[in-house]
Amino acid sequence: MTPPPDAPVLDRDVPGLIVKFGAYPLHHGGVGAIRSLGRLGVPMYAITEDRWTPAAASRYLRGAFPWRTTGTEEPRYLVDGLLRVARRIGRPTVLIPTDEEAAVVVAEHQGPLAAAGYLFPRVERTLPRRLASKQGLYELCGEHGVPTPEAVFPRSRAEVEEFAGQPDRFPVVAKNREAFTRRSEPAVNGTTLIRTPAALRGLARTWGERPGVILQEYLPREDAEDWIVHAYVGRDATPRALFTGVKIRSWPPYAGMTAHAYGVGNPVLADLVMRFVKQLGFVGIIDLDLRLDRRDGQYKLLDFNPRVGAQFRLFETDAGVDVVRALHLSLTGRDVPPAEQRAGRRYMVENIDLPARIAYRRGARVTPVRDPGRARCTELAWWAADDPRPFVTMLARSAGPGAHHLRRLWRTHRAARPGGTR
Repeated sequence: MTPPPDAPVLDRDVPGLIVKFGAYPLHHGGVGAIRSLGRLGVPMYAITEDRWTPAAASRYLRGAFPWRTTGTEEPRYLVDGLLRVARRIGRPTVLIPTDEEAAVVVAEHQGPLAAAGYLFPRVERTLPRRLASKQGLYELCGEHGVPTPEAVFPRSRAEVEEFAGQPDRFPVVAKNREAFTRRSEPAVNGTTLIRTPAALRGLARTWGERPGVILQEYLPREDAEDWIVHAYVGRDATPRALFTGVKIRSWPPYAGMTAHAYGVGNPVLADLVMRFVKQLGFVGIIDLDLRLDRRDGQYKLLDFNPRVGAQFRLFETDAGVDVVRALHLSLTGRDVPPAEQRAGRRYMVENIDLPARIAYRRGARVTPVRDPGRARCTELAWWAADDPRPFVTMLARSAGPGAHHLRRLWRTHRAARPGGTR
């Protein structure tokens, strides 16, 4: 594919490496990053579960490094694996973490990774772990006066039962509390909406005596808008690329990953987020979820992911820059061309938007959001005419063992509904 005339010029001598830990081969964010840089001539590599993942099938991938991890390994083991990959690539390489575990490992082991030739933002080493922790983020919001939903962090089965004894606090959202332990001892299979005390008690049967879960206030969707913010923040805490958009469907419904979204400028939200980022001193790529609570007019921070978001290709500037391209430009000593967010872009994840669309139609109401008008461009997560093999591989794995993850999410969603079963 010939790069568009407005595309930035990247250093083609510096590869990129997609880093992810854990077994989730159907990850569209990694495919998006491979295409984003690969289309501009950057050699791309990726850590994959095996050689038959959608990412490994991309025409823009120079090489896959099959390495089965669970995300529960000792950090030193993961660092040693990254050092082996560095020796095989053999030249300076931009690291692109796509999950919290990878972002934390890179931040906490900057010395040996930099000595091996890896390029990455030099964030304060303890900050990504604290941001990836739901309890750590809640505490940071309190310290800096950033609105966030109320939450409790039960430390025992008795505290879960105490919460279940307060029916006026339902519905409630359950999330895994910490990175790494969400893989080794997951309380829930992703963000889960729990509607009744009985549903909470049913889920909690498997949590053990020390549940690693957060129970977060649910902001009613009929009174809210779901917003996302993506940015690449430079060393001086200045955003080199900053984007805002609205999530209109998610999977599982109402509380999961983005299935369909569109970009729309929101200067008020962008300013709110960047003030918080500057207070934290964070540098690098960020992916934030916020919910506008219409009842009090506040944007409330739900999640702060210190890494590239899976739906980052929703956003581009008028200069053809997304957050991954901004990262590569910055780390290779090139200027990120200043430009406004490109209007009229939508994003759809084909394999989860279809069930999400059905679920939303069956619901009482869809979250009211401002309509940006007719989309000028809809970017699909999987299908691309110049790179069809990831889409075909996704379909093949979705029809076989790869469908297990989606089925598990759906079972969790059903279990959390009134009358649901496990």
